[in-house]
Amino acid sequence: MDVNHYLELVRKNQPLVHHITNWVTIYDCAQVVKSFGASPVMAHAAEESADMALISSSLVLNIGTLTPELIESMNSAVLCANKRGIPVLLDVCGAGATGFRDRMCFKLIDETRIDIIKGNASEVARIAGADVRTKGVDSGDVSGDLVKIATGLAVERDCTVIITGKDDIITDGKKCITVSNGHELMSHVVGTGCMAASVAGTFAAVDPGNIVEASAAGLCCLGIAAELAVSLGNGPGSFKGFLFDAIYSLDRAHVDKMKRTGECAVTIL
Repeated sequence: MDVNHYLELVRKNQPLVHHITNWVTIYDCAQVVKSFGASPVMAHAAEESADMALISSSLVLNIGTLTPELIESMNSAVLCANKRGIPVLLDVCGAGATGFRDRMCFKLIDETRIDIIKGNASEVARIAGADVRTKGVDSGDVSGDLVKIATGLAVERDCTVIITGKDDIITDGKKCITVSNGHELMSHVVGTGCMAASVAGTFAAVDPGNIVEASAAGLCCLGIAAELAVSLGNGPGSFKGFLFDAIYSLDRAHVDKMKRTGECAVTIL
């Protein structure tokens, strides 16, 4: 997988990435997209969400701060995005924590076309039908093979599934890529999961016909930037600032030297 190819496409094409996202992390989602050279926009109102989707290259949804009104806005935006054929990513943030979140995730997945389902292990496992609990928005314990869970859901829903963690898993049920870049400090910064969704949606925007590779390339670049940022910061606060700097200055040499990606056998439950 040519990670640099996708990084260069993002910087060249500067896709407009429409977000209806988590209020807690909305600034960081915008900044991470901007640091990669793309253009973020956050249009949450139902009165304009579909219109914004008309001019966007991809749509990123995140249910981290969920309300019924937000689901209405998301639904309008997705239906427009579906008509245009642009990638739609749903971050199932907190799925498995409450019944309301679960129901709203399934409402979107059942009633619209979601191209990418993204979450941590317990969030994705819950959407795949497992009886698991999520600790707020932090991953709970999941028994079973995560690759099997991801590929099974991808086949069932005819989409790409991303499970983020120590090793990210990206699969459409036919191809499976793992990304092992990143650093443990990311788990101590609020919003890195949301930022990962924004990055995957940004990279998918430049190659919607190859979402698995494009998304994996984005997560690889984010992980490499995190590894570079760790050496400059002293903790979560300084790390986040250096992360944006590292993304902005990421170059071909660092990507080629540091990328840790692989392919795994596709197995279905």
